Amino acid sequence: MQVGLHALGIGDGARPEIVRAVAEAAEAHGFARLWSGEHVVLVDAPASRYPYSADGRIAVPVDADWLDPFLTLSFAAAVTTTIGLATGVLLLPEHNPVVVAKQAATLDVLSGGRLTLGIGVGWSAEEFAALGVPFAHRGRRTAEYVAAMRTLWANDVASFDGEFVRFDAIRVNPKPARGRRIPVVVGGNSDAALRRVATLGDGWYGFNLPAAAVAERVTALAAECARQGRSPAEPTVAVALSDGSPDLLSDLAEIGVTELVVVEAPPATPEAATRWVADLADRWITPGR
Repeated sequence: MQVGLHALGIGDGARPEIVRAVAEAAEAHGFARLWSGEHVVLVDAPASRYPYSADGRIAVPVDADWLDPFLTLSFAAAVTTTIGLATGVLLLPEHNPVVVAKQAATLDVLSGGRLTLGIGVGWSAEEFAALGVPFAHRGRRTAEYVAAMRTLWANDVASFDGEFVRFDAIRVNPKPARGRRIPVVVGGNSDAALRRVATLGDGWYGFNLPAAAVAERVTALAAECARQGRSPAEPTVAVALSDGSPDLLSDLAEIGVTELVVVEAPPATPEAATRWVADLADRWITPGR
């Protein structure tokens, strides 16, 4: 069981001195990956329901700083050498997939092959509207974008002809550091998200799940994989819990979870952030060893 840390990019975690302190300390204390999520846009009075809380509202204040995850993880990569880096998640249908393929491969090369590309389809219609991207069919758009990016990573000269993406005989370099492929992890807790994992994902990131719900979601994912002719053991399984304690680590590992992601907000000074990471490691990593 690996333990990741989702703490960078928002509020105090958006300040460069805190990103540095958290990244360095997380690597030193044995965290497997640093996760950083994305919203380009937040609105003061959203009509869209946030799917990861009981009240349908995101806990992040609308006026908080929220850094771009690729840039945040690039900064973290520059002050570390071994810890994994993961977008958790990038809202892929909001972006041009050719640009994302370039950005992801660039970060993967600069970090020495440490990137996992966590993606989601998004939930905020207001955000899509602000970016000029249709909210409808974002699931189909996401699947096609992943296929297009994998084509760009794999081929020196790439062509693609889809519903949303078309390019012919283009070169996009650099290529990813590990066999021209970057692991793509699909975020989301719904049945539709699990179907996307089974059809196109190298892994799943379940976010803000009650501990009691994890086994059922892992079982549902295994069933979706079986329908797609995949081994249920093939996708990696990372989960961030809305409750629970380190006592659950062995139970989570037994049902197939490969990474427990601790989601916390760091304190406001580098010294406090360093101690905070050490305390989290004592709580979550040492019991799992």
